[in-house]
Amino acid sequence: KEWRKDKFLQKLEALLIVMNNENALVISGQGDVIEPDDNIATIGSGGSYALSAARAMSKHAKELTAKQIVEESLNIAADIDIYTNHNLSIIEIED
Repeated sequence: KEWRKDKFLQKLEALLIVMNNENALVISGQGDVIEPDDNIATIGSGGSYALSAARAMSKHAKELTAKQIVEESLNIAADIDIYTNHNLSIIEIED
């Protein structure tokens, strides 16, 4: 809580996605917690493209795993957004 009073850190404009097997949350630099409606969360310049692709794939391609949806969504975003590239690091945590 102390960082909220700090002159420089209180204006931090960062986003962080945290998730487990059941929930996905987006945490803003000001400490706001946002819960996406469909448990799909994206951030960054290509986030809206990746979100659209992920929603479409999760709705119409039930056979895809979460990792496959993430990878393909990021690649689609990289194809469209000039500030997003194809250098992906996807970390999958096993139960």
